[in-house]
Amino acid sequence: MLLTEEVQEALADRRPVVALESTIIAHGLPRPRNLTVAEELEALVRAGGAVPATIAVLDGQVRVGLDKDQLERVAADDSVRKLGHRDLAPALAARASGATTVSATAFLAARAGIRVFATGGLGGVHREWTETHDESADLRLLAQTGITVVCAGVKSVLDVPATLQRLETLGVTVLGYGVDRFPGFYLRSSGEPVDWTVRSPAEVAAVMHAQERLDGPESALIVAQPVPEDEQLDPQLHDTVLAEALDECRERGISGQAVTPFLLDHLMRRTEGASLEANLAAVRGNARLAAHIAAAL
Repeated sequence: MLLTEEVQEALADRRPVVALESTIIAHGLPRPRNLTVAEELEALVRAGGAVPATIAVLDGQVRVGLDKDQLERVAADDSVRKLGHRDLAPALAARASGATTVSATAFLAARAGIRVFATGGLGGVHREWTETHDESADLRLLAQTGITVVCAGVKSVLDVPATLQRLETLGVTVLGYGVDRFPGFYLRSSGEPVDWTVRSPAEVAAVMHAQERLDGPESALIVAQPVPEDEQLDPQLHDTVLAEALDECRERGISGQAVTPFLLDHLMRRTEGASLEANLAAVRGNARLAAHIAAAL
């Protein structure tokens, strides 16, 4: 694992560091906007008083923190793969290059000693789970990894109530940031309640310190912050388009890992990019909040 000098020094000096995933750069956004957004997120973390550490695998080496050339490579190279945590060992052995998902980023960030990670939405339990048994690897990995993840909930194309139930079963603590309802990714609210609400970075830091004192099983702390109301996707449009996409999925026999990318792409096309803008608004807010939480530690 190779850390940039800046990240190494910050961790050694116990200064705030925030991990950022690289999948949004390589696979989540069109070019050249993906690079602009990657640079913007790092700038937001810096403005919040923390050091950004975008994580990726390049030529079989884990990189914690990317320089300008490496960031540009992740944004432009078609050979960059998508890596979950289960893909890391094969990628390293094959000297491959890949962008890290939530599970891989959380795993590597925690191993590097980073305590806060900002992302958009988590994976979760898929709709029609009783038939497909399809569940994101994010959930079990977070149940085994001690890191605070700032997100906007889980992707709204998933089964949100089932995902929250699964997180409870796995013992993963969920905090609503300023809200008593779990955020809905593109939407401010999924309608599902959260048991605990925090209202400041200092309150999140206090929960993190309490976790340390308890010295219990390693598991993530989820801080769920909603997208700003004026930047959320129109709820009625969201529900209408998502229902259309689910019907089309069934008609075309799309299943397994292909479902979520199809639904997200359908939402983006049918909302004329509004879903993407809501996603980016959420990620920006999460990067800011993660930096303030890291600083509050």
